Amino acid sequence: MAKATSKETKQKKNLVIVESPAKAKTIKKYLGARYEVTASMGHLRDLPKSQLGVDIENKFEPKYITIRGKGDLISGLKKAAKNSAKIFLATDPDREGEAISWHLATLLDVDPESNCRITFNEITKTAVKDAIANPRSINTDLVDAQQARRVLDRIVGYQISPLLWKKVKKGLSAGRVQSVATKLIVDREREIDAFQEEEYWTIDVKLTNVSGKLPFIAKFYGKTAKTKMALPDEDTVKNIVTDLKKSSFTVASVTRGQKKRFPAPPFTTSTLQQEAARKLGFTAKRTMQAAQQLYEGIDIKGSGSIGLITYMRTDSLRISFEALSDCRNYISSIFGESYVPAKPKFYKSKRNAQDAHEAIRPTSMAFDPEKIKSSLKPDQYKLYKLIWNRFIACQMPDAVLDTVQADIKSDNYVLKASGSNVKFDGFMAVYVEGKDFIEEKEGKIPKIEEGQALLFKDIEEKQHFTQPPARYTEASLIKAMEENGIGRPSTYAPTITTITGRGYVAKEGKSLYPTELGNIVTDLMAEHFSDIVDVEFTANMEDKLDFIEDGKNQWKDVISDFYTPFAKSLKDAEDAIGKIEVQDEVSDIACEKCGRMMVYKQGRFGKFLACPGYPDCKNTKTIAEEIDAPCPKCGGKVEVRKSRKGVKYYTCEKGTDCLLSWDEPTKLKCPECGGAIMKKRPYRGRGPIKYVCFNDECDFQELMSKSKLK
Repeated sequence: MAKATSKETKQKKNLVIVESPAKAKTIKKYLGARYEVTASMGHLRDLPKSQLGVDIENKFEPKYITIRGKGDLISGLKKAAKNSAKIFLATDPDREGEAISWHLATLLDVDPESNCRITFNEITKTAVKDAIANPRSINTDLVDAQQARRVLDRIVGYQISPLLWKKVKKGLSAGRVQSVATKLIVDREREIDAFQEEEYWTIDVKLTNVSGKLPFIAKFYGKTAKTKMALPDEDTVKNIVTDLKKSSFTVASVTRGQKKRFPAPPFTTSTLQQEAARKLGFTAKRTMQAAQQLYEGIDIKGSGSIGLITYMRTDSLRISFEALSDCRNYISSIFGESYVPAKPKFYKSKRNAQDAHEAIRPTSMAFDPEKIKSSLKPDQYKLYKLIWNRFIACQMPDAVLDTVQADIKSDNYVLKASGSNVKFDGFMAVYVEGKDFIEEKEGKIPKIEEGQALLFKDIEEKQHFTQPPARYTEASLIKAMEENGIGRPSTYAPTITTITGRGYVAKEGKSLYPTELGNIVTDLMAEHFSDIVDVEFTANMEDKLDFIEDGKNQWKDVISDFYTPFAKSLKDAEDAIGKIEVQDEVSDIACEKCGRMMVYKQGRFGKFLACPGYPDCKNTKTIAEEIDAPCPKCGGKVEVRKSRKGVKYYTCEKGTDCLLSWDEPTKLKCPECGGAIMKKRPYRGRGPIKYVCFNDECDFQELMSKSKLK
């Protein structure tokens, strides 16, 4: 019997459990026939949705239950585990992944102190094989940090939310991180409302050499080169302009020099989300979905399933020596030795960064984005190319710019001109970081010398007004959250999804602004739960969670210290807050079903019109967006609508019988038949944008260029 059991054991496979089927497919490729790789499909146990699920009286012990619908999956995992020689828990390499492995160990009767846990920062053959060869026990400090966050968020959400339902409106929720993020947006909007604009003017003078050639712009500075003169009003400007038109101009001084521009560091979760928002127009959620797919594995033609990037939830800037070496070799082969710095570039992570993972980078220089483009979906390709270019650029030399600054003397005033030329593009040959705000670009100055006479060509005075702080975009909000220590890499995208989904924050283009509901809830929270919406308090709590992960704090002590004052605030708020009515904004549009004036409501996809007679009248209407182009059939207004899948289409104000088109009408006229020109976007983003004639009998079309169109 003993021999049979031994033989049976030898025939058993090792079981590797990951979180997703895509990840399982990629890892299976590297491990071969002796391993069975399966997916847990995320969490299998969690706190119950129907109750608090935390035993306050028993030292905040969580009450975990099996997630509904996961019973058959768990049964299958138990059966696979029972028939396995060894079990490896290979969930993601962070707190959440460690907690999933801990729950799996509990369900499958695996000793958490045994060498059952494996992690890898990238899904490559080397990383996976190395992880299998070096398993470890489950890190209970990581698990405790995750439990602390989960319990803390559950207490805040499940004990404040019922209060909001009772006092304000059903369906509302409060959250530890979402509340402070909403307050950032509310505070910014109030800064904008309180802003007092101030008038100011600028004067640009176009000058040339004495031959009337090589024009350039010099900007008015003041009476001397040391003190800039304010231009507060039109009268002041008119007097100066009159004087300058009659003046002679001479180059008083020329200063030439060089300056360097430095490459941006490799991506972290935060900077990836910010840059994808700026350059690709991606939401944080969309960025993380594409990044998850790139990390877990993509079927590459001729290579099978390949994990293309390292783990995408990280705030570390560390890069492995192997990756640095591969990157430098790639740069040398593509750009030449002059684009390889003498030493690799190292970037310092922020003080509170979790350095368990590397920065986000490609896993191999063998998979150039252009070579594998046909294997990638549009979002995957765009994001992978962004990560690829940023990583390559971070190991390239600084760019060198030749600069020139000139002071130009008129009869009574000083003008200044500045310009720059790229002497060596360095990293800029590959990548330049995007900006949240448009920066004024320097122009070019022709070769001029001190004492040289110049000719007046033209002058332009412009009126300006100081601008209020800009509204947050997803990119700038994530940046603010990171800088203030609000949340961690894994929470930025879900937080934004939550505050917009709950109707506390709405979007106008890329800008985020608070709704009336967001203002009311934020004010209520600030008055009665000031700690919850305090940036510093939230950042300190994140530090305490980090201390739990480092083994320096006990998680139940952290929850206990928080709960005592919180419980008092909760009781005081219950007694102090009266019923708050949220007033809907009334429109000038009558409900066609009952005649009441419809009101504006905020939904997860933006504002819409609803009848205030609900539930007797359930009529709703979308708010039509118009474009600045006429209907190609009747010349009426064109409205933009969205399909159920969120795809834009265009209709005439007179109805779909007049116009119904996926193509966007323009003001342009067809050069061949005089008909209306439509802007035709490619299906699913593949291919170029075309301008096509609306007339079915005309075959005119042109790729993007408007040169032939009038």
